[in-house]
Amino acid sequence: MTRAGLGADFGKLFTAAISSNLADGIGRLAIPLTAVALTQDPLAIGLLTALTYVPWLIFGIPSGMLVDRIDRRKAMAIANVARMLTAALVAVSIATGTISIAILAAATLFLGMGETLFDNATNAVVPSLVPRKKFGAANGRIQAAQVGVDMFVATPLSGLLYAIAVALPMIVSGAGYIVAVVLVLALPVAAAGPRAVPGEEATAPIPLREAMRFLWNHRYLRSVTLLTTAIGASIALAQSVTVLVFVEHFGVTEAAVGVVTAGIGVGGLAGSLLAGRLMQRLGYGRTLVGGSVLGAVGLIVVGVAPWLWLAMVGYAISAFGISTWNVPWATLRQVIIPDRILGRVVGAIRTVTWFFMPIATMLGAWIARAYLPVPFVVGGAIALVVSLVGIPLLMRADAEVALASEQDVDSGSAAVVPKETDAVV
Repeated sequence: MTRAGLGADFGKLFTAAISSNLADGIGRLAIPLTAVALTQDPLAIGLLTALTYVPWLIFGIPSGMLVDRIDRRKAMAIANVARMLTAALVAVSIATGTISIAILAAATLFLGMGETLFDNATNAVVPSLVPRKKFGAANGRIQAAQVGVDMFVATPLSGLLYAIAVALPMIVSGAGYIVAVVLVLALPVAAAGPRAVPGEEATAPIPLREAMRFLWNHRYLRSVTLLTTAIGASIALAQSVTVLVFVEHFGVTEAAVGVVTAGIGVGGLAGSLLAGRLMQRLGYGRTLVGGSVLGAVGLIVVGVAPWLWLAMVGYAISAFGISTWNVPWATLRQVIIPDRILGRVVGAIRTVTWFFMPIATMLGAWIARAYLPVPFVVGGAIALVVSLVGIPLLMRADAEVALASEQDVDSGSAAVVPKETDAVV
């Protein structure tokens, strides 16, 4: 991280993200694998997938308020301690033979709430550790840690651990959360709160209603949020029964599922690492358009693929596109949103964008009862149509970033909440 110009402090955050995502990835595969051993009903598996989105609906804004009001290092530590305890309880339930779909569902909710707080705090800490011109590079590194560790290390490891002992993945997952706790508590004081603005005196936190007013009045940010909501719901519909598709439709063994997803992760990791360079060469708009279109096309390929290798290629293409979208979208938010309300506004955005995902996931699971791959075709097609319709909106992203940067320089502060007359048309 130091050689990359992001600094040793960001290196600590990056390493914490690696450890936390290792734990996330191990648990994320272990729970559906355990569920598949209990039932092959697509609706039951779809329910667990849907529940992964619910925490952002009930805890997205509250977690943002916490991130803006308390020490962000402590917020990340609290989130991971809670997830460690949840993983331990699941491991005990498996070991004692009392595990059930209900317990897995509850664990999915609690793990998701911890992830909501940790990810929100991570996103808010980045501007305090790196200069604005390096936001894209920093977000790309974080995204690469999420995808690379999840796909290439966590999921293959989870499958192997599951083959050794069903409870073992959750035990290792809990250990990963503890390592991340130690690392985030070692971050400097600068990471505790919003970045300081030269010449600006400390003020009381902006009320939640003002943060929400910022999102509502910023018409461009509001419009992209709604577009993201539609695309995200389509992707959620497509991926509703992913594990079941690979295990039941393509005949992949439980122990080998992680290896298959590692192959898929090639696309996600490549997208994360290349997104920053694509943003520099193509701009925000073209990168967002390309990412959304590729993400949709890849899902359609998975749905129509007659062979496992082709489905993996399609999923890799989709993962590349989604990762390529995520980096400029995160950077766009960090540039436009004032840092003092970043946590709350991002929490609100994710609450909105994830609102329809559980519904779409259950719809996809219901469709899958007829034929497992169908949700990939339906979800991918909807995402493609929405992406094409949204091209004019996304192509304005570069102008919006330039305008936000100019306003930040002119005001000398990134903590100005616009009125309706100041909103971008």
